[in-house]
Amino acid sequence: MIIFSGGTGTPKLLNGLREVIPEEDLTVVVNTAEDIWISGNLVTPDIDTVLYLFSARIDMSRWWGIKGDTYRTHEVLNELGHNEFMMLGDLDRATHIMRSDLLRKGLTLTEATIRLCNAFGIKARVLPMSDKPVSSVISTPEGKMHFQDFWVGKRGKPEVLEVTQQGIEKASISPAVLDALEFDDEVIIGPSNPITSIGPIIELPGMRDILKHKKVVAVSPIIGNEPVSGPAGKLMAARGIEVSSFGVASYYSDFLDHIIIDERDRLDENRFSDIGCSVSRANTLMKSLDVSSNLSRVIVEKLRAIR
Repeated sequence: MIIFSGGTGTPKLLNGLREVIPEEDLTVVVNTAEDIWISGNLVTPDIDTVLYLFSARIDMSRWWGIKGDTYRTHEVLNELGHNEFMMLGDLDRATHIMRSDLLRKGLTLTEATIRLCNAFGIKARVLPMSDKPVSSVISTPEGKMHFQDFWVGKRGKPEVLEVTQQGIEKASISPAVLDALEFDDEVIIGPSNPITSIGPIIELPGMRDILKHKKVVAVSPIIGNEPVSGPAGKLMAARGIEVSSFGVASYYSDFLDHIIIDERDRLDENRFSDIGCSVSRANTLMKSLDVSSNLSRVIVEKLRAIR
């Protein structure tokens, strides 16, 4: 089973999904368009969140970083006048150092990620979407900025004029991801930001065409007209996409078979028939492992029902 993952939403789902499907049967294709070099090392936030989840290191109070981490290196760097705008933990930084060292030795990002998975004792396959660099760039009245500058540095406050994926045209689906897609027909689109988390994965050249031949179920990260978390609403609006579960389904409509929306969402289900997509409801607010596990069972049931 293949899961497309971004930040916090999809890892919460993965936490329940591994209660339903053996970890070794899960392949997680992770967004890399939010990756950024900081203080000489490559930080891959979405990959690291998945790595820390599967290795029981994640800080579940925040759904990012390592539980019990300290920030002395970050604090001292700033004291020395080195402006590190992302607060990187000391334990977290060790992951970045190892990854970056492997990349400098000539390994691909996929190979470096597999090395980290082995070091952490992870059974699932965790794969970056591409070995080529892609960056989500946010255009604002203050100028263009990397997603991390917008979301972390500016706390997501600037008006969003446009969202682009720099380098997407020259990027390619990683060979490991292509291999996984060749042998697995079931794909879950996780409840992550559709524009900057899932968008870069599905906009890789050839990906949408591949997905047209797969069984694809998505979980909406929107309830009503608001995202569960993060800046998805501002980014969808900037793309001219309706901020709703229907807007999410419309963006995925050329390959999407089924979408699961929250049971509290009052959206008219009849709208989805216009884009050839079936819809069902479940509790998508994953505030506990039980909720995540129950949602995972619904997803698997819907996938298996697709002809």
